[in-house]
Amino acid sequence: MAHHTLRSGYRELAERLNRAPQGAPATDTLFRILGVLMSEREAALVARLPIRPFTVGRAARAWGMPEAEAQKTLESLAARALLLDVEHDGRQRYLLPPPMAGFFEFSMMRLRGDLDQKLLAELFYQYMNVEEDFIRALFSPAGGTQLGRVFAREQALPADDALEVLDYERASWVIDDAFCIGVGVCYCRHKMSHVDRACAAPMDICMTFNHSAASLVKHGVARRVDVAEARDLLDQACDHGLVQFGENVQRRVNFICHCCGCCCEALLAHQRFGFLRPVHTSNFIAAIDTAECSGCAACIAACPVDALSLVPADAAAADGPARARLDEAACLGCGVCVPACANGGVRLEPRSQRVITPVDSVQRAVLMALERGKLANLIFDEPASAGHRAVAAVLGAVLRLEPVKRTLAARQLNSRYFDALLDRYRDRPAPARA
Repeated sequence: MAHHTLRSGYRELAERLNRAPQGAPATDTLFRILGVLMSEREAALVARLPIRPFTVGRAARAWGMPEAEAQKTLESLAARALLLDVEHDGRQRYLLPPPMAGFFEFSMMRLRGDLDQKLLAELFYQYMNVEEDFIRALFSPAGGTQLGRVFAREQALPADDALEVLDYERASWVIDDAFCIGVGVCYCRHKMSHVDRACAAPMDICMTFNHSAASLVKHGVARRVDVAEARDLLDQACDHGLVQFGENVQRRVNFICHCCGCCCEALLAHQRFGFLRPVHTSNFIAAIDTAECSGCAACIAACPVDALSLVPADAAAADGPARARLDEAACLGCGVCVPACANGGVRLEPRSQRVITPVDSVQRAVLMALERGKLANLIFDEPASAGHRAVAAVLGAVLRLEPVKRTLAARQLNSRYFDALLDRYRDRPAPARA
């Protein structure tokens, strides 16, 4: 294939990306995307960076250059949102984000003159909307843990506390809990605008939070907003019938997108590959009150993933009055359909089986890596620093898994060190979190 002949820097970066839990299959289109975003030299340098967060000193050692020179290169990459730079415990650390949600999106979250965004949008469209390898890999059904989850629309939930709604299931709580909030241009609709496929939904509405927001705000990729403006934007998104789709963690959520069914990568993937379970639904599901349904089809028009349809109310009379019917397997539990019904004939109910949300990004990364056979890449990313707190955090997350998954992890790691740790926890319940 043609991509085998491309220069080594981009090939090395593709291999590095595919060591992480979320990869990017190497195709000609991927190499063209990387060529727009960075030089071959930069790609070769980024390919040598660790999977986990790292310091300037760690990058300098990996690159074989003085720390001052490494610092300058890292700052250049972070300024273009190819890396995130965060301050933790008074120390500056860097992280190569995944392509999605990550540096692919960051490249389109502001209007830029330093690269050809139209060309980039066309390449993204080819890679994600025409070719299927990336989307299938991104939303792998290998084990079920996905990058993102759907938030139920809060206005669609009963006000009488009839449903149990946990704090992290509310987009408003994510906003209130964040120490930094950034807003940028919606990557999906911006991309679609360059290929003449964008809808009229708001563009300046993509939300990032916490460390990701701080880095993106610092480099002008996003603008910092306060809680009041973020809540106003949330209301605006709901008024436009958009779905809140955010990071699949309970603590320190890093992004919430406001998605339409015609542009959003996640919702398009759900429509195309619903059987792969590409996104985590909310813990709720729509329910139709057939007695109140007039067959107006307003809820069907509102649904972003075609989970509703009209069928005859009487199965024996095909020409009789029509009523809405829900495809439960396709329902996201977003609640967008609830306010669309003027008769109050649609409501949200709890799902029969609760959807499990990883506690934090470390636990999610461990689960995704375990399910995709990449756990060793995550843990032995930096063998020389096995005592580092990042390794401890990953190992701690592994040891908190249920016993069956701990055993699967041991098989993948094939490590005497980990086996010794596992022996201490064998047949014990997963340790409780503080």
